[in-house]
Amino acid sequence: MTPVISVAHLSKTYASGFQALKDINLEIRHGEIFALLGPNGAGKTTLIGIICGIVNPSSGSIAVDGHDVIADYRVTRSLIGLVPQELATDIFSSVWGTVSFSRGLFGKPAHPAYIQKVLQDLSLWDKKDHRIATLSGGMKRRLMIAKALAHEPRILFLDEPTAGVDVELRKDMWEMVRALRASGVTIILTTHYIEEAEQMADRVGVIHKGELILVENKAELMRKLGQKQLTLELREPIAAVPPALARHRLVLVDGGSKLVYTYDTQAEHIGITGLIDDLHLAGLRFKDLFTTERSLEEIFVGLVTERR
Repeated sequence: MTPVISVAHLSKTYASGFQALKDINLEIRHGEIFALLGPNGAGKTTLIGIICGIVNPSSGSIAVDGHDVIADYRVTRSLIGLVPQELATDIFSSVWGTVSFSRGLFGKPAHPAYIQKVLQDLSLWDKKDHRIATLSGGMKRRLMIAKALAHEPRILFLDEPTAGVDVELRKDMWEMVRALRASGVTIILTTHYIEEAEQMADRVGVIHKGELILVENKAELMRKLGQKQLTLELREPIAAVPPALARHRLVLVDGGSKLVYTYDTQAEHIGITGLIDDLHLAGLRFKDLFTTERSLEEIFVGLVTERR
């Protein structure tokens, strides 16, 4: 299947000499939720800005649904909705007025029924006649999404969509994003909340210092790079790990009452059987055990740390 967005050898160097992006190659699939992760200054917003036609690239090419973003800029911009990090809108306009105006900017004919549906889906319908200045921070964030959806885009960029939003509203937004994806909209989001990517994304890209260091299906990423931990709850606390167990690199936690063993799920021999045997030989007995899997956040931190 032809990707909905294709980025080839994209680089961006600003007038100051700072190179924000370095030879980025990326394909976004139709109808997926793609999460772009990276620390501040990694190049996430610059990459989005270039795809959306806001920032000029220094080199490389980008196609949106087969159209070049520079040669066919009117077509590509009409296909894309962007929710920026900053809440920028006319605070004296009404909710209905600003969303309708955003639709008109793209040359779309008036469609009150569609605008009503968007506002209802975002729990803004009862605020339609309110001035933007009177809205809460969370409502303003929802309004930015409504403005981005006003012209019925098939691709939606969400740049830190839940920054500064409370947990309840964040979950509501996740549900909204899933519903948009179910309707066929392709979603690309940047986020500092690793939980957000872990909950929602189909694929994950990690960008660091302007370089795209990894793009992978989320489940495959966690399978390949993830580690598991086996925690053994001892019958009697111990003061230190016996020397006979040194090869297992165990960590003693909770006041000596638990031993934690970390292992690679892809290793040919994960060593749990040998560990259990050695525990018995060392005279240690355990009353319970359980496993936990390495989180996407830990994987992300590990990837970025390796590149420093």
